[in-house]
Amino acid sequence: MGTEEGWCLLLCLALSGAADTEERQWRAVDVVLDCFLVEEGQQRGGFVSKENMVKALLVLRQVPVLDDGSLEGFTDFQLDPKAKDNPPVTFEASVNLVQIPHADALLHADCNGKEVTCEISHYFLQARKEAAIQEAAWFITNFQVSGGGPSISMVMKTLGDAENGAVLHPTLKLPQGLQGIVQTAVEFQVTTRTPSLSFLLGSSVSLHCSFSMAPGLDLTSVVWRLQHKGSGQLVYSWTMGQAQIKREGVTLEPEQQLMAGDASLTLPSLTLKDEGTYICQITTSLYQAQQIIQLQVQASPKVRLSLANEALPPTLICNIAGYYPLDVTVTWIREELGGAPVPVSDAFFSSLRQNSAGTYSISSSLTAEPGSAGATYTCQVTHVSLDEPLRASIWASPPEQRTTPLGVLFASSLFFLVLLYLGLQRWQATSPKVCQDSEALWAVTLLPPRKKKE
Repeated sequence: MGTEEGWCLLLCLALSGAADTEERQWRAVDVVLDCFLVEEGQQRGGFVSKENMVKALLVLRQVPVLDDGSLEGFTDFQLDPKAKDNPPVTFEASVNLVQIPHADALLHADCNGKEVTCEISHYFLQARKEAAIQEAAWFITNFQVSGGGPSISMVMKTLGDAENGAVLHPTLKLPQGLQGIVQTAVEFQVTTRTPSLSFLLGSSVSLHCSFSMAPGLDLTSVVWRLQHKGSGQLVYSWTMGQAQIKREGVTLEPEQQLMAGDASLTLPSLTLKDEGTYICQITTSLYQAQQIIQLQVQASPKVRLSLANEALPPTLICNIAGYYPLDVTVTWIREELGGAPVPVSDAFFSSLRQNSAGTYSISSSLTAEPGSAGATYTCQVTHVSLDEPLRASIWASPPEQRTTPLGVLFASSLFFLVLLYLGLQRWQATSPKVCQDSEALWAVTLLPPRKKKE
């Protein structure tokens, strides 16, 4: 068993056998991560592959972690003196100068069934003092917890002076401590606890981004950019107290929170144009680091099922409207009285439609076969925006039930026609007398009265 495997087993046993306590307290522990070191010269524009990487071990010394009693009996990390011939490059990093958030997620990742991806590469200062060139080297470490866990980038500065007779590491050519460990100190870190987010169209979202820097460093700028479909744009920037807003309604945390290390960005009333990759870039007087957040905007479909016609056989139409992203699954289900639901194939789909807001709509039609007893047809829609599928159902009656209303209508119409015919016959039979009475009345009214003979 190697050093890292034994360390992980020890940690898991300590966590699983610990007793619960009512009060939780902070405790400083060593966090050990298996990493890969990108060899110098490969990360500056070169293609990084497994051949360009060597195994490394990162030990974050005495990281404060909230203890619920599960860390009882937990011991500090000790490098195995009986290590194999090709031991990993081991970095020891002090965290006394900065805060390491979500350290518990890193510590418990293996025992929680999650993986931590860790990559260490050389870091080159944009501007540095000449005296610092020979005194130290810098590395940047990026690690990501799987399953939507936090993502952390931190800049480490090596400790030790090669000019004072320190032993150099055979691979890095840097001063090393006992057992070949490269001593470093973390001076800057940028973190997001939500590297991937999904929100509904029209809602508001907060993109988390925090940082911590060593004393003596000054915050110079905070920049948020959006990358989507090959194009990039500025969303928000803060430079020495001056803000520049490019997206309407966007807000950054108040300046007092910004100075405390919170650079989270709030986007109100999401549209599909807000979807993409957001980059939170923090720049200090010496270092620069960033975090990437993937934001997906979703819209839930609306489902309506109707009977297109009552002809034999009847046609059913299921309209699915207003959904995003594009992928949607439509399933037809037929169920007779007292029977089990059965999936139905042979459905037809209309062409895809996209409205001005960017959401999609489609229709699915199906020729129903209700049988002699009738059947219930269900249109089921599955989409990434839904916690569970949407269903719309309709009853397709058997043929004899659909002809009964037509027979009643025909009989009623025939009865009405008979009554109309009899009424006309009666009117024609009485019409001569009515005409004579009418002529007599007109004569009395229009002719002047005759004078009586004297």
